[in-house]
Amino acid sequence: MLRILTAGESHGPGLVTIVEGMPAGIEVNAAGIGDELMRRRAGYGRGARMKLERDELEIMGGVRFGLTLGSPVAVIIRNTEWPKWEKEMSPGPGRSEKPLTTPRPGHADLAGMMKYDTRDARDILERASARETAARSVAGYLAKQLLRGVGVEVISHVVAIGDVSADGADLPLPDDREAIDSSPVRAFDRSAEAAMMAAIDAAKKDRDTLGGVVEVLVYGLPPGVGSHVHFDRKLDARLAGALMSIQAIKGVEVGDGFKTAARPGSAAHDEIYHDGAEFNRQTNRAGGIEGGMTSGGPVRVRAAMKPISTVMRPLDTVDVGTKEATKAFRERSDVCAVPAAGVVAEEMVGITVAQEVQRKFGGDTLGDLQQAVAAYRERLAGF
Repeated sequence: MLRILTAGESHGPGLVTIVEGMPAGIEVNAAGIGDELMRRRAGYGRGARMKLERDELEIMGGVRFGLTLGSPVAVIIRNTEWPKWEKEMSPGPGRSEKPLTTPRPGHADLAGMMKYDTRDARDILERASARETAARSVAGYLAKQLLRGVGVEVISHVVAIGDVSADGADLPLPDDREAIDSSPVRAFDRSAEAAMMAAIDAAKKDRDTLGGVVEVLVYGLPPGVGSHVHFDRKLDARLAGALMSIQAIKGVEVGDGFKTAARPGSAAHDEIYHDGAEFNRQTNRAGGIEGGMTSGGPVRVRAAMKPISTVMRPLDTVDVGTKEATKAFRERSDVCAVPAAGVVAEEMVGITVAQEVQRKFGGDTLGDLQQAVAAYRERLAGF
């Protein structure tokens, strides 16, 4: 089963991803990983750093002639800005000449400084930075390559930015990925696109930031992935944890989530029918998950992202050295990173689903995994 480790700081020499448990025989290449990293960097409202930095990556192990070997896959994403930061972020002995002592509200700064007994917020913010999600995007790409091998696709889109929401009546399909990525705000509902961009422009003018909501859908999963037996293997619980691990995510719902809480039971659940060939549901209010397991329909989850905590109008804070009231320091900041957060959410859902697919079906090679999935689908066809 996939096991993932990332290492590196935002302004360090690079980010490292190690993915253990990839079956042999899955197609992987640097160009595909690079394309995935570009998806994460795009989006209306991103800061100037996104234009300055480039993702230079190298596959260090686990892949030969474009196919995984079954050994751990290691990838490094080098920071092209490293020469500018080599002195400040040096791993050698010394100390910073410009320690950051005015932590930002809403960030990991103060709690991390207290936890690790440091008076320099850079010791915390460098790892807490969302730049770390670039390393997760590598793992997400690998996970989605695994899933594609068994006919499973993951797609994401933005459903709200600030107080502007998409209609939400129609759900995107895997074939809509290119159209979504071509939208500056990654909106499937193009009728909301202009209003979302206008909201970002208004926040930028006010020197403020905006959050929003993203949705991720998984197509092609058979019923029964996940568990009703073990609380820590329930698929919806694992997805919620994975999404909440993304920087700035403060809420998650599965299916209709909070809307369902206000409905009577007669209008809350997905009624079952049989079409002569297989079982189906009249609706998908549960988001394709019942009892911690997939029900056979598309898995649908949403994540709510708070506004970025670094604002151009610094918020009130306290200097950890003098204990005097002051303003929080400013690092570079995006106005809105919701479109990018959708891509990262897609990666985390892909990783989680791939792990549960592996847990259920096993296999050291892609062929072994495919055979196990095919046999299970054949059994379900006769149920």
